[in-house]
Amino acid sequence: MLRPIQTFRFPIRIQRMVTTWSPLTTAFNTRPEKRINFTKNEVGLFGIPELTSHEGFYVLKEKAIFKTDDLIEEATSPKRRRKMVMIFDELSDTLCKVADLSEFIRLAHPATNYCSAAEDACITISGIVEKLNTHKKLFNSLKSVVDNGDKLETTDVDKHVARLFLFDFEQSGIHLEEEARQRVVFLNDCILQLGQRFMAGAVNPRQISRSILPAAVLPFFPSDGENILVSGLYADSANSKARESAYRLFLYPDTDQERLLSELLKCRHELATVCGFPTYAHRALKASTVETPEMVDLFLDALSEQLSPRAAKDFFIMQKMKTAECGHYVPLASWDTPYYTSCLKRKYLQATTSEFSPYFSIGACMEGLNLLMHGLFGINLKNVEMEPGESWCHDIYKLAVLHETEGLLGYIYCDLFERQGKPNQDCHFTIQGGKVLPDGSFQNPIVVVMLNLTQPRWSGPTLLTPSMVDNLFHEMGHAMHSMLARTEYQHVTGTRCSTDFAEVPSVLMEYFANDPRVIRSFAKHFQTQEPMPEEMLQRLCTSKHLFASSETQLQVFYSALDQVYHGDHGLHGENTTATLRRVQEKYYGLPYVENTAWQLRFSHLVGYGAKYYSYLISRTIASWIWQTYFERDPFSRTQGEKYRRGCLAYGGGIPSRLLVSNFLGREINPTNLTSSLINEIDACNDRLKHMDDLFC
Repeated sequence: MLRPIQTFRFPIRIQRMVTTWSPLTTAFNTRPEKRINFTKNEVGLFGIPELTSHEGFYVLKEKAIFKTDDLIEEATSPKRRRKMVMIFDELSDTLCKVADLSEFIRLAHPATNYCSAAEDACITISGIVEKLNTHKKLFNSLKSVVDNGDKLETTDVDKHVARLFLFDFEQSGIHLEEEARQRVVFLNDCILQLGQRFMAGAVNPRQISRSILPAAVLPFFPSDGENILVSGLYADSANSKARESAYRLFLYPDTDQERLLSELLKCRHELATVCGFPTYAHRALKASTVETPEMVDLFLDALSEQLSPRAAKDFFIMQKMKTAECGHYVPLASWDTPYYTSCLKRKYLQATTSEFSPYFSIGACMEGLNLLMHGLFGINLKNVEMEPGESWCHDIYKLAVLHETEGLLGYIYCDLFERQGKPNQDCHFTIQGGKVLPDGSFQNPIVVVMLNLTQPRWSGPTLLTPSMVDNLFHEMGHAMHSMLARTEYQHVTGTRCSTDFAEVPSVLMEYFANDPRVIRSFAKHFQTQEPMPEEMLQRLCTSKHLFASSETQLQVFYSALDQVYHGDHGLHGENTTATLRRVQEKYYGLPYVENTAWQLRFSHLVGYGAKYYSYLISRTIASWIWQTYFERDPFSRTQGEKYRRGCLAYGGGIPSRLLVSNFLGREINPTNLTSSLINEIDACNDRLKHMDDLFC
């Protein structure tokens, strides 16, 4: 019964797409099917011959071990004929090619045998790195070159990269006396274990006996025998009592989490002081764009002062919304802000986000990226068919990044669709970094962009919500940074730069994704190809800026708390919740909620220790670049070339503070950083000045 229907619909749909959509749109809007290979030999994952089977990971790691030994011997030989930094970069490249590939396959491959083999390779490479970190002769060879200069002529880039390698060495305490070095090893292990346990506890649901809760609260939460389970904040619930109950219960202080976080912070502080830094923040921020925690504090204070009256206006509007909803005055609280932000966006959009989705098929969005890349850089994204065995799943796409005069710049593998066992996060993986090879040719980068979109149905392509479009552009920003950073050394290629600069190109791509001129170029209905109605498009773009002041103020608060925990302010003998209260009073416009401990659910304290501010700095710099170069014309080839040659091309090969200040022609200081973001917020608020009238 179904066969005639499929036969009838299938050629019509394909014919329409082939004749009217671009080849790139057609490829991504066509349901990926598993192809049976009858004739060709498999080429191995990513075209690596050894990986036609999972056993190839053993071969790869053995080759890496032998090559590592040869490079160590070369680096420590008095007859060395290459620059020290070149040898170290080749050593890094040798290990990264196996480690980065293995880490990705461990997370993404659907076959257990591949995951296990990749994990074993990760462990082996980690062991090699640990041995290198204690190799005194290798360290001394590098340190001598950094301190006294190489016997071969070196450039400023050579010296910068060599210093980065030396700092990586010193992270393990190799430069310390043996007792202190052993203490560093011990503390690093403690920090790893405490962090893992804290992150696990941060997501655990709260289990509470039904008997101790008011009867009015019980219907909001699922039951587990005589207990109820609270697994989140219920931030989108229209019931204010449900939001409040979830907030108070889920964030109720937890003794074990408090102990883990306190111990983690103490271990980090001791690690920093043993290594010669005043605080952990000083250690974490070395070689960053802002360079010192003092600079971060000045930036956060300056931004906080400017945001305070603007955020107060946001809270005033939310308060009016809550009063209108409740029928009487009830104070606005922390559990309300996500809900009323979401409410206002829905009212402003005059539609659900799913009503925008038909204009954002995955193929249309990829074509939008292609049009943007071509306009800015003269680049085309071309979907290329993979060889048998090249991909880890049948629904992967491979993009060749082709420049109109320079040819192939690299490959982007697009792993876009959800599947069982796949990490539920949007991210970018470097499989192979770009670098200049000994023969003068260039090792092109290979990266993976991973999203978790729903699988396309037989009747049509995958459709994205506006937030998914933002995420796609963000991750492709990372990928294009990797493609366009034509660095001499892979250690500093693309996103291998300071944390507070690595996000700049990806955040900047969100500005393009929010610009009506860019969206207009590709947002077309997947069935009719009709462009998104202009009024609908304008509502969408404007809605993304609602309550920008209060949302930014919240990020300032998070960043300041992270700095205080890891800075010289310390905990002053108080627990982490007392510190939270103190910081919130200074940096956030809503009061602390008694008997809650939000920080004990804040897992970013582990991964971003002392670097959470990076989101704000990256956004500030991206906003600055947007206003300076692209706000007037987001497709400008002239400005795109300036951005590529003056910013992206260097990766981490130049200190990021120097790179940004040179590119923007102004000093990186709190005043300049703050002004760009405040200018953006004020411009957005001007466009939204009538929104208050909607709720009077």
